[in-house]
Amino acid sequence: MSFDIAKYPTLALVDSTQELRLLPKESLPKLCDELRRYLLDSVSRSSGHFASGLGTVELTVALHYVYNTPFDQLIWDVGHQAYPHKILTGRRDKIGTIRQKGGLHPFPWRGESEYDVLSVGHSSTSISAGIGIAVAAEKEGKNRRTVCVIGDGAITAGMAF
Repeated sequence: MSFDIAKYPTLALVDSTQELRLLPKESLPKLCDELRRYLLDSVSRSSGHFASGLGTVELTVALHYVYNTPFDQLIWDVGHQAYPHKILTGRRDKIGTIRQKGGLHPFPWRGESEYDVLSVGHSSTSISAGIGIAVAAEKEGKNRRTVCVIGDGAITAGMAF
């Protein structure tokens, strides 16, 4: 699927979090609408899991807008939540290749992007990993923030805390 600039004019302005942070706040709801439509259009063609990502569109935009990613680190608990994150972090044009040979990994994957702090699959590891990452950053004197995104199902797993 090729990216149709006319169909997604605001999303076309954002291929990195630096570009996202240049947008005026008033344009963020339109960006979220376009991001949601693009996610549906692209991932439905590649058999990816898009329901979790649909639920994190506004959250993803807000986190990348407020925090200085990739210096500040976002840790996604369930990888399928991170599809909007992938779109906003330089992988927009490849999001339709999820689950295809040579395509994007369906979960955050360290080798794929500097924005993917951990290679993750399924749930319950984000909080414990995030605490370790935050403590290490503090000991190294890095003034960075670590944010963990965890869903309701994962929060009940034994490793969550």
